[in-house]
Amino acid sequence: MKQKVSLVLSGGGARGIAHIGVIEELEKQGFEIHSIVGTSMGALVGGVYALGKIEEYKEWLYSLDRMKVFALVDFTLSSQGLVKGDKVLNKMKEFIPDANIEDLNIHYAAVAADIINKKEVVFQTGSVFEAIRASMAIPTVFTPVKTKNGLLVDGGIINNIPLNHAKREPGDLLVAVNVNADIPLEKPVVSKKKDKADQSAYQQKIKEFYQHLQEILPSNKEEKLGYFDVINKTIGMMAYHIGQTNLKNHPPDILIEISRDACTTYNFYKAKEMVEIGRHAADKSIMKANHLTQ
Repeated sequence: MKQKVSLVLSGGGARGIAHIGVIEELEKQGFEIHSIVGTSMGALVGGVYALGKIEEYKEWLYSLDRMKVFALVDFTLSSQGLVKGDKVLNKMKEFIPDANIEDLNIHYAAVAADIINKKEVVFQTGSVFEAIRASMAIPTVFTPVKTKNGLLVDGGIINNIPLNHAKREPGDLLVAVNVNADIPLEKPVVSKKKDKADQSAYQQKIKEFYQHLQEILPSNKEEKLGYFDVINKTIGMMAYHIGQTNLKNHPPDILIEISRDACTTYNFYKAKEMVEIGRHAADKSIMKANHLTQ
Protein backbone atom coordinates (compact mmCIF):
# COMPACT_ATOMS: atom_id res chain seq x y z
CA MET A 1 0.00 0.00 0.00
CA LYS A 2 1.29 3.43 -0.94
CA GLN A 3 2.09 5.98 1.77
CA LYS A 4 -0.57 8.69 1.60
CA VAL A 5 0.43 12.36 1.61
CA SER A 6 -1.41 15.56 2.44
CA LEU A 7 0.49 18.14 0.39
CA VAL A 8 0.79 21.88 1.12
CA LEU A 9 2.21 24.17 -1.59
CA SER A 10 3.38 27.71 -0.90
CA GLY A 11 3.15 30.75 -3.11
CA GLY A 12 6.27 32.28 -4.66
CA GLY A 13 5.67 33.25 -8.28
CA ALA A 14 7.78 31.40 -10.84
CA ARG A 15 9.62 29.56 -8.06
CA GLY A 16 6.34 27.71 -7.58
CA ILE A 17 7.02 25.82 -10.81
CA ALA A 18 9.32 23.74 -8.60
CA HIS A 19 6.14 22.23 -7.12
CA ILE A 20 5.80 20.22 -10.33
CA GLY A 21 9.16 18.57 -9.76
CA VAL A 22 8.26 17.88 -6.14
CA ILE A 23 4.99 16.20 -7.13
CA GLU A 24 6.70 14.09 -9.77
CA GLU A 25 9.37 12.97 -7.31
CA LEU A 26 6.79 12.10 -4.65
CA GLU A 27 4.91 9.93 -7.13
CA LYS A 28 8.14 8.40 -8.43
CA GLN A 29 9.04 7.31 -4.90
CA GLY A 30 5.66 5.66 -4.35
CA PHE A 31 3.72 8.30 -2.41
CA GLU A 32 0.02 8.89 -3.03
CA ILE A 33 -1.25 12.47 -2.77
CA HIS A 34 -4.78 12.34 -1.39
CA SER A 35 -5.11 16.03 -0.51
CA ILE A 36 -3.55 19.24 -1.76
CA VAL A 37 -3.89 22.83 -0.60
CA GLY A 38 -2.01 25.81 -1.96
CA THR A 39 -1.61 29.55 -2.06
CA SER A 40 -0.98 31.63 -5.20
CA MET A 41 1.33 29.63 -7.51
CA GLY A 42 0.88 26.71 -5.13
CA ALA A 43 -2.86 26.95 -5.70
CA LEU A 44 -2.29 26.96 -9.46
CA VAL A 45 -0.01 23.92 -9.57
CA GLY A 46 -2.14 22.12 -6.99
CA GLY A 47 -5.32 22.85 -8.94
CA VAL A 48 -3.85 21.64 -12.20
CA TYR A 49 -2.66 18.46 -10.48
CA ALA A 50 -6.10 17.89 -8.95
CA LEU A 51 -7.58 18.29 -12.44
CA GLY A 52 -5.27 15.51 -13.64
CA LYS A 53 -3.42 17.74 -16.11
CA ILE A 54 -0.02 18.31 -14.51
CA GLU A 55 1.88 16.76 -17.43
CA GLU A 56 0.08 18.92 -20.00
CA TYR A 57 0.71 22.01 -17.90
CA LYS A 58 4.41 21.19 -17.56
CA GLU A 59 4.85 20.69 -21.29
CA TRP A 60 3.12 24.01 -21.96
CA LEU A 61 5.43 25.77 -19.49
CA TYR A 62 8.42 24.17 -21.20
CA SER A 63 7.29 25.67 -24.50
CA LEU A 64 7.35 29.20 -23.09
CA ASP A 65 10.35 31.34 -23.89
CA ARG A 66 10.75 34.91 -22.68
CA MET A 67 8.83 36.33 -25.63
CA LYS A 68 5.85 34.00 -25.15
CA VAL A 69 5.69 34.81 -21.44
CA PHE A 70 5.60 38.51 -22.24
CA ALA A 71 2.83 37.95 -24.82
CA LEU A 72 0.62 36.45 -22.09
CA VAL A 73 0.71 39.66 -20.03
CA ASP A 74 -2.59 41.51 -20.49
CA PHE A 75 -1.96 45.11 -19.42
CA THR A 76 -4.74 47.25 -18.01
CA LEU A 77 -4.88 50.88 -16.90
CA SER A 78 -6.89 49.96 -13.81
CA SER A 79 -5.80 51.69 -10.61
CA GLN A 80 -6.18 48.33 -8.83
CA GLY A 81 -3.54 46.50 -10.84
CA LEU A 82 -1.43 46.58 -13.98
CA VAL A 83 -2.25 43.09 -15.27
CA LYS A 84 -5.67 41.46 -15.49
CA GLY A 85 -4.28 37.93 -15.33
CA ASP A 86 -7.10 36.49 -17.44
CA LYS A 87 -5.06 35.95 -20.60
CA VAL A 88 -2.84 33.24 -19.18
CA LEU A 89 -5.73 31.39 -17.50
CA ASN A 90 -7.83 31.54 -20.66
CA LYS A 91 -4.87 30.10 -22.57
CA MET A 92 -4.63 27.28 -20.04
CA LYS A 93 -8.33 26.51 -20.41
CA GLU A 94 -7.66 25.60 -24.04
CA PHE A 95 -5.94 22.40 -22.90
CA ILE A 96 -7.06 22.11 -19.25
CA PRO A 97 -10.88 21.99 -18.86
CA ASP A 98 -12.23 23.65 -15.73
CA ALA A 99 -14.19 21.69 -13.11
CA ASN A 100 -15.84 22.21 -9.76
CA ILE A 101 -13.60 21.58 -6.78
CA GLU A 102 -16.15 19.32 -5.14
CA ASP A 103 -16.11 17.02 -8.18
CA LEU A 104 -12.35 16.40 -8.15
CA ASN A 105 -10.92 12.97 -7.34
CA ILE A 106 -8.71 14.37 -4.56
CA HIS A 107 -9.35 17.04 -1.96
CA TYR A 108 -8.24 20.49 -3.13
CA ALA A 109 -8.31 23.94 -1.53
CA ALA A 110 -6.92 27.34 -2.48
CA VAL A 111 -6.29 30.33 -0.20
CA ALA A 112 -7.01 33.98 -1.01
CA ALA A 113 -7.31 37.14 1.11
CA ASP A 114 -10.37 39.40 1.31
CA ILE A 115 -8.97 42.91 1.85
CA ILE A 116 -12.40 44.48 2.35
CA ASN A 117 -13.55 42.14 5.11
CA LYS A 118 -9.99 41.58 6.37
CA LYS A 119 -10.18 37.81 6.38
CA GLU A 120 -8.82 34.66 4.81
CA VAL A 121 -10.93 32.96 2.13
CA VAL A 122 -10.50 29.25 1.47
CA PHE A 123 -11.97 27.88 -1.75
CA GLN A 124 -13.23 24.32 -1.32
CA THR A 125 -16.16 24.43 -3.76
CA GLY A 126 -16.85 26.04 -7.12
CA SER A 127 -14.64 26.58 -10.16
CA VAL A 128 -11.00 25.53 -9.86
CA PHE A 129 -9.89 28.32 -12.19
CA GLU A 130 -11.83 30.97 -10.25
CA ALA A 131 -10.12 29.79 -7.06
CA ILE A 132 -6.71 29.96 -8.75
CA ARG A 133 -7.36 33.42 -10.18
CA ALA A 134 -8.28 34.83 -6.75
CA SER A 135 -5.40 33.14 -4.94
CA MET A 136 -2.76 34.51 -7.34
CA ALA A 137 -3.92 38.15 -7.51
CA ILE A 138 -0.68 39.82 -6.36
CA PRO A 139 -1.67 43.26 -4.96
CA THR A 140 -1.10 46.22 -7.36
CA VAL A 141 0.25 43.82 -10.02
CA PHE A 142 -2.77 41.65 -10.84
CA THR A 143 -6.26 43.13 -10.60
CA PRO A 144 -8.16 41.75 -7.58
CA VAL A 145 -11.24 39.55 -7.89
CA LYS A 146 -14.52 41.20 -6.93
CA THR A 147 -17.13 39.25 -4.98
CA LYS A 148 -20.57 40.32 -3.82
CA ASN A 149 -19.23 41.89 -0.63
CA GLY A 150 -15.46 41.65 -0.91
CA LEU A 151 -12.28 42.04 -2.92
CA LEU A 152 -9.90 39.08 -3.17
CA VAL A 153 -6.13 39.22 -3.59
CA ASP A 154 -3.17 36.84 -3.36
CA GLY A 155 -3.45 34.56 -0.34
CA GLY A 156 0.26 34.98 0.33
CA ILE A 157 -0.36 38.17 2.28
CA ILE A 158 -2.25 36.23 4.93
CA ASN A 159 -1.30 32.54 4.68
CA ASN A 160 1.48 31.63 2.26
CA ILE A 161 2.02 28.07 3.54
CA PRO A 162 -1.55 27.01 4.49
CA LEU A 163 -0.67 24.05 6.69
CA ASN A 164 -3.69 24.68 8.90
CA HIS A 165 -6.00 23.87 5.98
CA ALA A 166 -4.44 20.53 5.09
CA LYS A 167 -6.98 17.69 5.09
CA ARG A 168 -5.56 14.75 7.04
CA GLU A 169 -6.23 11.03 7.09
CA PRO A 170 -5.05 8.53 9.70
CA GLY A 171 -1.50 7.42 8.95
CA ASP A 172 -0.79 9.98 6.24
CA LEU A 173 2.24 12.29 6.04
CA LEU A 174 1.98 16.05 6.06
CA VAL A 175 4.37 17.35 3.39
CA ALA A 176 4.97 21.08 2.92
CA VAL A 177 6.84 22.79 0.08
CA ASN A 178 8.25 26.24 0.80
CA VAL A 179 9.65 27.99 -2.28
CA ASN A 180 10.75 31.05 -0.28
CA ALA A 181 13.31 29.35 1.93
CA ASP A 182 16.27 31.32 3.25
CA ILE A 183 18.81 28.67 2.24
CA PRO A 184 21.70 28.54 -0.25
CA LEU A 185 20.71 27.82 -3.84
CA GLU A 186 21.49 24.34 -5.19
CA LYS A 187 21.19 24.90 -8.91
CA PRO A 188 21.30 22.08 -11.50
CA VAL A 189 23.29 22.56 -14.69
CA VAL A 190 21.08 23.81 -17.53
CA SER A 191 22.13 24.68 -21.07
CA LYS A 192 22.16 28.42 -21.68
CA LYS A 193 22.51 28.36 -25.48
CA LYS A 194 18.85 29.09 -26.16
CA ASP A 195 18.78 31.64 -23.34
CA LYS A 196 21.53 33.62 -25.05
CA ALA A 197 19.86 33.35 -28.47
CA ASP A 198 16.69 35.16 -27.42
CA GLN A 199 18.35 37.59 -24.99
CA SER A 200 18.43 40.54 -27.41
CA ALA A 201 14.74 40.37 -28.37
CA TYR A 202 13.75 39.89 -24.75
CA GLN A 203 15.71 42.92 -23.60
CA GLN A 204 13.84 45.05 -26.15
CA LYS A 205 10.49 43.81 -24.83
CA ILE A 206 11.55 44.48 -21.25
CA LYS A 207 12.55 48.02 -22.25
CA GLU A 208 9.09 48.55 -23.76
CA PHE A 209 7.53 47.08 -20.62
CA TYR A 210 9.24 49.55 -18.30
CA GLN A 211 8.48 52.42 -20.67
CA HIS A 212 4.84 51.46 -20.33
CA LEU A 213 5.10 51.50 -16.54
CA GLN A 214 6.76 54.91 -16.52
CA GLU A 215 3.83 56.36 -18.42
CA ILE A 216 1.37 55.42 -15.70
CA LEU A 217 3.49 55.43 -12.54
CA PRO A 218 5.20 58.33 -10.77
CA SER A 219 8.97 58.32 -11.13
CA ASN A 220 11.61 59.00 -8.54
CA LYS A 221 15.17 59.40 -9.77
CA GLU A 222 16.56 58.86 -6.29
CA GLU A 223 14.80 55.53 -5.89
CA LYS A 224 17.28 52.65 -6.07
CA LEU A 225 14.62 49.94 -6.23
CA GLY A 226 12.05 49.89 -9.03
CA TYR A 227 8.31 49.86 -8.43
CA PHE A 228 7.95 46.09 -8.88
CA ASP A 229 11.10 45.48 -6.82
CA VAL A 230 9.61 47.29 -3.83
CA ILE A 231 6.30 45.43 -4.16
CA ASN A 232 7.98 42.04 -4.56
CA LYS A 233 10.36 42.56 -1.66
CA THR A 234 7.59 43.84 0.63
CA ILE A 235 5.17 41.02 -0.14
CA GLY A 236 8.02 38.51 -0.13
CA MET A 237 9.14 39.57 3.34
CA MET A 238 5.57 39.43 4.64
CA ALA A 239 4.97 35.99 3.13
CA TYR A 240 8.29 34.69 4.44
CA HIS A 241 7.61 35.63 8.07
CA ILE A 242 4.01 34.40 7.97
CA GLY A 243 5.24 31.15 6.45
CA GLN A 244 7.86 30.67 9.16
CA THR A 245 5.20 31.14 11.83
CA ASN A 246 2.94 28.57 10.15
CA LEU A 247 5.77 26.06 9.93
CA LYS A 248 6.47 26.53 13.64
CA ASN A 249 2.81 26.19 14.64
CA HIS A 250 2.04 23.31 12.28
CA PRO A 251 5.31 21.40 11.72
CA PRO A 252 5.08 19.05 8.72
CA ASP A 253 6.43 15.52 8.67
CA ILE A 254 8.52 16.42 5.63
CA LEU A 255 9.55 19.96 4.70
CA ILE A 256 10.82 20.50 1.17
CA GLU A 257 12.59 23.83 0.77
CA ILE A 258 13.43 25.77 -2.40
CA SER A 259 15.80 28.71 -2.10
CA ARG A 260 14.18 32.11 -2.60
CA ASP A 261 17.23 32.87 -4.78
CA ALA A 262 16.27 30.15 -7.28
CA CYS A 263 14.67 32.71 -9.61
CA THR A 264 12.67 35.93 -9.49
CA THR A 265 8.89 36.10 -9.19
CA TYR A 266 8.30 36.45 -12.93
CA ASN A 267 11.00 34.19 -14.45
CA PHE A 268 8.45 31.71 -15.85
CA TYR A 269 10.66 30.99 -18.83
CA LYS A 270 12.95 29.08 -16.43
CA ALA A 271 10.40 26.27 -16.08
CA LYS A 272 12.71 23.34 -16.86
CA GLU A 273 15.30 24.54 -14.40
CA MET A 274 12.72 25.09 -11.64
CA VAL A 275 11.16 21.64 -12.12
CA GLU A 276 14.59 20.04 -11.74
CA ILE A 277 15.32 22.12 -8.65
CA GLY A 278 12.02 20.94 -7.15
CA ARG A 279 12.74 17.32 -8.00
CA HIS A 280 16.20 17.51 -6.43
CA ALA A 281 14.92 19.23 -3.27
CA ALA A 282 12.16 16.65 -2.84
CA ASP A 283 14.55 13.70 -3.20
CA LYS A 284 16.95 15.27 -0.70
CA SER A 285 14.22 15.91 1.89
CA ILE A 286 12.69 12.45 1.51
CA MET A 287 16.11 10.83 1.97
CA LYS A 288 16.68 12.92 5.09
CA ALA A 289 13.27 11.97 6.52
CA ASN A 290 13.90 8.27 5.82
CA HIS A 291 17.30 8.48 7.50
CA LEU A 292 15.77 10.04 10.63
CA THR A 293 13.12 7.32 10.93
CA GLN A 294 15.56 4.43 10.53
